[in-house]
Amino acid sequence: MKVASSDHTIPDFTVDWKHVVDDASTKPDPRLSQSQDSKLLSFRERAREHHGPFLQTYKDYTVGWICALPTELAAAVAMLDERHDPLPQSSQDTNHYELGRIGRQNVAIACFPPGVTGNASAAVVANHIRSTFPSIIFGLMVGVGSGAPSVENDIRLGDVVISKPAEKSGGMIQYDFGRTIQEGRFVRTGSLNQPPNVLLNAVARLDARHRMEAELPRHLSQMLSKHPKMQKTSAYQGAQQDHLFEEDYLHQAGQATCANCDIGRLITRPDREDESPTIHYGLIASGNLVMKDGVARERLRKELDVLCIEMEAAGLMDNFPCLVIRGICDYADTHKNNRWQPYAAAAAAAYAKELLCIIPGQMDAHAQVTTAISARIGELTLLMFTAYAHRR
Repeated sequence: MKVASSDHTIPDFTVDWKHVVDDASTKPDPRLSQSQDSKLLSFRERAREHHGPFLQTYKDYTVGWICALPTELAAAVAMLDERHDPLPQSSQDTNHYELGRIGRQNVAIACFPPGVTGNASAAVVANHIRSTFPSIIFGLMVGVGSGAPSVENDIRLGDVVISKPAEKSGGMIQYDFGRTIQEGRFVRTGSLNQPPNVLLNAVARLDARHRMEAELPRHLSQMLSKHPKMQKTSAYQGAQQDHLFEEDYLHQAGQATCANCDIGRLITRPDREDESPTIHYGLIASGNLVMKDGVARERLRKELDVLCIEMEAAGLMDNFPCLVIRGICDYADTHKNNRWQPYAAAAAAAYAKELLCIIPGQMDAHAQVTTAISARIGELTLLMFTAYAHRR
């Protein structure tokens, strides 16, 4: 049987996809030329229109995406180009996964359980991902963080900070890990690994692209168009809601907003030309406690030259090679609240999406599916695919 369309005819392969891809090879089949392999991707996209998405298995997912909050999970799922059905899960893996595709990368997204935070929790989630998805090549830690603005780094709410290796750091510093020595001085010990080269190279390419054009606003706009319910909370909150107070000025006790705070203690900053998030690259400080102290923030910024402060990523860097992407939702002072969290999470997820879309094609999922099909349903189906590629 054949299914006709306006410009082509697609063979209707009746296959039980649940049993097709379990033992898939990760390399393209050598019997197909590069041209045929490319045309098979086109076939797969067209076939999806008639048969729905090809069922994946654990081996098909090469990117692990970790977030800590439901707000961050919602932003991550909203950025998927395609969502996949859940897979059967081991009782020993307590993670909840959202599965899907961004560009040509299959992504497994995991979120912390409600109310659970900190570096140790991140390590547990990451270990489960690596155990369940054996083909994971790298990870992304994507979510919100606190900004540490300065004259040199004009960080605003809604901006995005990317962990970038420095001379003595892999991009992350665990600021609360060390030892106390004479006179009560605290000395930080150890260092955290830097992200894998495939991610650092992609970050460099994206940095160059952003100097010419801004893609993040397009991803954010598409997200809001697809999910109108997110419009109220996940849209840009406005420069008039971005308040950076002097570091030693405390929030008015018992007030939910800064409406009664002294505007004379605000730090004056120049207006920006547009609402697009600015991307900053530098060091990120990670600890196990929430920071709500402007003086402590400034002390940490000056001592370590960090751009952002967060709570989870240090638990990942040594055992789960990843890049840390943080949308700025507050300034780590007593004025912090949750108003900017959804937009900051969406901005971070939009950067992650753009990053995955420029990763080189060695992880193309269609190659895995093509090889798995040929292994399972035999030479006849392979020949039919090849014949179709020749006709196109």
